[in-house]
Amino acid sequence: MATLGLAILDLEGRIARREATIAVLGLGYVGLPLAVEFAEGGFAVAGVDPDGRKVDSITRGESYVGDVPSARVAPLVENGRLRAVADYGALDEAPDVVFICVPTPYTSARVPDLSYIEAAARAIAARLRPGQLIVLESTTYPGTTEELVLPLLETSGLSAAKDFYLAFSPERINPGDRVYGVHNTPKVVGGTRPEAGHLARVVFEAASPSGVFTVSSPRAAEMAKLLENTFRSVNIALVNELALLAERMGVDIWEVIDAASTKPFGFMRFTPGPGVGGHCIPVDPFYLSWKAREYDFYTRFIENAAAINDGMPFHLYDLTVEALNAAGKAVRGARVLVLGVAFKPDVDDYRNSPARRYIELLRDHGADVRYHDPHVPAFPVAGHVFAQETDGEALRSVPLTEGEIAGSDAVAIVIGHRGIDYGWVTRHAPLVVDAINATKGHATDAAIYRLGAPRPHQAPLAASGRSQPPVAFEVDGHRSQASNAGEPIAVTGPTDNH
Repeated sequence: MATLGLAILDLEGRIARREATIAVLGLGYVGLPLAVEFAEGGFAVAGVDPDGRKVDSITRGESYVGDVPSARVAPLVENGRLRAVADYGALDEAPDVVFICVPTPYTSARVPDLSYIEAAARAIAARLRPGQLIVLESTTYPGTTEELVLPLLETSGLSAAKDFYLAFSPERINPGDRVYGVHNTPKVVGGTRPEAGHLARVVFEAASPSGVFTVSSPRAAEMAKLLENTFRSVNIALVNELALLAERMGVDIWEVIDAASTKPFGFMRFTPGPGVGGHCIPVDPFYLSWKAREYDFYTRFIENAAAINDGMPFHLYDLTVEALNAAGKAVRGARVLVLGVAFKPDVDDYRNSPARRYIELLRDHGADVRYHDPHVPAFPVAGHVFAQETDGEALRSVPLTEGEIAGSDAVAIVIGHRGIDYGWVTRHAPLVVDAINATKGHATDAAIYRLGAPRPHQAPLAASGRSQPPVAFEVDGHRSQASNAGEPIAVTGPTDNH
């Protein structure tokens, strides 16, 4: 430890005594949980976000992130452990540790947009002090920490090699997860020098007992994050493609997945759906493929997977048209009720939700689209496909009533929420398009078109007559048991693990 120098020992001691001050730049789905975790761990935390509504909410002790109850925020604000401001003035106080948790979207051309990271780095550089630890958490391509953030910080006149500490640690927030959060999800850290990696490890260990895995560099940590989410992207694409094949073959892909899931080794369950959503799975593969071209490398496998996932809303639209045609109705003028527009079950986050493209396709072809989502009261969509700007007024969620369902030409189940009784929906709907297998096992007079399953007019495959064991399924990553006696299995749909 003596080789680490007096400065690192001083900061390490301040962290151990909970005297170190912390700033979190960006108070969204990643930043707020992180800020609360450190504040609950005994640290004084200042959150910075340009959105005045978020600042006002936290100042009142109220949370706007579903995974962080207000009951956790309010006492921290009251005792002074947590505060929020709308400008970078909090950095003038020279916090010991600064976390960058800002958005990293892509442009309409799927090019990484690092403007938020750049703005945060410039703000820090203007106030950087010797001995500070800067940790980038925003998901990005390998090289961002050293090629973008480090040079910007060094415009301060200080050197990352000797004056301050810089590391990358990918966020691992999974919105809506009732089991895993900041407190019990292991962290990965990589510093620009060993001392930086060591300090990043120390600060995370102080706030969470979940464990920290240190890698050799920020690039390795950045790549690890992209591997995690690209792994999910390609596996979701695999079952999506097999779902399309199963439809043509008259095979129920959901039955196939249930059967394959009985194998206790060498198989991991993924389910098809209307596409992928959230910040990570639809975005991360494009960050990696964009950076790969700098090395004359083309990530064909990864991009093919992204293309399959991106195509699922179009397939769901085609399935809806087919269902309407079979009922003697045209899509133009048809009234379609969409159930679920969040990007995954039981969350209020609709970033990159596949429901948006699906709704835009319907509206572009003349359908009258309404939606119900108990978690998303307003949903911005454009009046036509590929519009760069959304309509001035977002669609508003309508009450889910018997009249609303019966008055629709088709009900499309896009994202499944626990609070919706899909058996009741099918009993009142004239026609159902089901992208997530929510209706399997429900007896109804409605024609049901399930993604990845035989059409209503196709004869079902003969049952073997052999007694089947309960089928395991997943809810938020946890396995449960469901019988085969006509009970619907867990509602899944697109998922995202940040």
